[in-house]
Amino acid sequence: MPVNRNALVRYKTLDACLRNRQRLWTLDDLIETVSEALYEYEGIDKGISRRTIQADLQMMRSDKLGYFAPIIVVDKKYYTYDDPTYSITNIPLSDGDLVRMNEAVEMLKQFRGFSHFTSLNEVVQKLEDHVYSTVRKSAPVIDFEKNEGLKGLHFLEELYQAVVQKKALQIQYQSFSARQPQFITFHVWWLKEFKNRWFAAGIRDEDEKQVIMHLALDRMLTVQPAPETDYKPNQTTDADRYYRDVIGVSVSENLRPIRIKLFVTRLHSPYVETKPLHHSQRTLERTPEGIVIELLVQHNFELEKEILGFGDGMIVLAPERLRLAIRQRLQAGLSAYDTPEKPVQKIG
Repeated sequence: MPVNRNALVRYKTLDACLRNRQRLWTLDDLIETVSEALYEYEGIDKGISRRTIQADLQMMRSDKLGYFAPIIVVDKKYYTYDDPTYSITNIPLSDGDLVRMNEAVEMLKQFRGFSHFTSLNEVVQKLEDHVYSTVRKSAPVIDFEKNEGLKGLHFLEELYQAVVQKKALQIQYQSFSARQPQFITFHVWWLKEFKNRWFAAGIRDEDEKQVIMHLALDRMLTVQPAPETDYKPNQTTDADRYYRDVIGVSVSENLRPIRIKLFVTRLHSPYVETKPLHHSQRTLERTPEGIVIELLVQHNFELEKEILGFGDGMIVLAPERLRLAIRQRLQAGLSAYDTPEKPVQKIG
C-alpha cells in the first residue's frame, strides 16, 4: 500500500511521541505535535484533524503497513506503546522484503568498477551483511551472470571518466594475435558490454578517417592519460544505431546487412523464439521438424559463433557464403576429433 510523504511524517511523529514515556500524551497533544511537525517539514500550516490522527493510530495498529503497533490508551485518556521497546523503525523485514533487498544488492554489484559503485559500496555492503545475517540459511533467488576473474575490469572507471571529462588516453594493448603489446593513443567514445565482456569503443589518435574500433578491456595492460593530446569527441555516431545491424561488436561500416535464413530444429526452436538472436528476427515458416527464421544482420564473427553454438540444432539455408563458412568450421571441428588424441603437457 503506497504511503505519501505527509503520512510518513505523521507516522514518524506519532511513533516518537508514543516512545517518549517521560510525558503523558493525550489525543490533543498528539494532534498539536503532528501539526507542528507537518509545518516544520512540509510547510503545512492548516493543522491536522482529530479524525486523521485517529485514523493514523488505527492504521499503525493494523497489519496494512506491517507495523502491528501495540498502541494502548491508559486511563481512557493517555496514548502510549504497551511494549516500551517498540518502534515502527524496528519492525522486522518480511521474507518478501529480504528477497527484494537481496535482488537489489546483487544487481548493484554488477556495477563494480565504476565510481558510482564505489560511492555506494559501503551502503551495498551494509545491505548485504544485513540480508545475510537475517536469512543466512536461504539460497539466492537471482543468480546474475558474472565472471569475477575477468581481466581489465579495474580500468572501467578510468575509461568512463575519460569519456565524461573528454580526455584522451594512452593504452598499452596486446591483442590475441599480437606477439608484443603496443601503445595506442585512444579517444574513448563509449563503453560496450557483450556477453559479460567489456570493450572501449572509440578512435585512434592517428586515424584521420575516425574509424571506430573496439579495444577489449581484458587485453589492456596499462591505461594512462595522454595530457598532450586534445580529445576528439564523438559528434556523428549514435551507439544504438551503430550496433543496430550486428550481433556483438564487430561492425563493418562498409557492409550492408544481409538476409540470413536459418532452419532451427524442433528441439531448439522454443529457445530461439523466446530469446531471439537479434531484434530483426522473424519466423518465416513452421514445420513439424522445426522453424525457418530470418535475420537482417552483417556477416561477422559473433554471428558465426552464435550459429555454431547450436551445433546440429541450427542450419544455414542462405546465403551460400555463410552456409559454406559454417560448414567449413564444423568440418574442421569434426576432423580435430578424428585425429589421434594429442598428449597434453602438464603445467608446473
